[in-house]
This record gives sequence, C-alpha cells and structure tokens, in this order.
Amino acid sequence: MYVLIIWVLTSVLILGKCKGTREARLPTKILWMRRTRVLRRLLRKYRESKKIDKHMYHAMYMKVKGNVFKNKRVLMETINKSKAEKAREKTLSDQFEAKRVKNKASRERKFARSEERLARVPGRDKPAAAAPAAAAQPAEVSKKSKK
Repeated sequence: MYVLIIWVLTSVLILGKCKGTREARLPTKILWMRRTRVLRRLLRKYRESKKIDKHMYHAMYMKVKGNVFKNKRVLMETINKSKAEKAREKTLSDQFEAKRVKNKASRERKFARSEERLARVPGRDKPAAAAPAAAAQPAEVSKKSKK
C-alpha cells in the first residue's frame, strides 16, 4: 500500500522528463538568428528577381532588423501591400498629371479663341492685342529669376 501511494504521487507531481528550461533547450537567440536569416534571404531573392527595388529592400531590411516581422508570410504580405500602395499612388499621380495637361490645353485654346474674337472686332487694332502678350512675357522671366 505504501509503495502504491508513492507511485501515484510521483506520477502526478512529475510533469515530464524535461531537464532544463525552455531557454536552455532552444535559446531565443538561435530562434532570432534563424528567423532573421530566413527573412533576409527572402529579401535578397526578391531584390535579385526585381520584385522590389533597392529602396524598398533597404526599408524592409531595417524593419527585419528591428523585429517588425514575425515570420516570412507577414513579410511577404507587407511587401505586397507596399507595392500595391506604390502602384496606386503612381496611377493617381498619372491621372492628376493628365488632368493638369488637359486643363492647361483647354485654357490655351480658350485664350486663343478670345484673342481671335478680339482680332475680328473692327474697332480694335493689332498692337493693342499684342500688348497683353508682351506684358505676360516679363512675368515668366521674373519667375525664373526668383529661383
């Protein structure tokens, strides 16, 4: 009976045969080194295959060093998000630029039409119509001189 009680107590109280703490068995430094090497290898592969440019590579490399990414999947998601954001910004800037060019062309057409209408008026003479164009020219020169 006494032996049975000791056997039950030992089987209940001992939670396994692990000798040493978790840190002693697999140090967090080794886990860190493995994860960092995997992530840096992925970044190198993406840079060599032209999936990311050198600027994005450097930014992501520094984030890997700063322990931002938990694993490879998170890093890949972040790269894809930043690439999509960059593409979206580029399309928006292209659209804005096209709109600006179109507005400038329409302004020039409108100005040319008004000049043509003024030229057709019999009471107006040509030198008076040329004077505003001459006055606009020095304003552009002064803008350049300010730079």
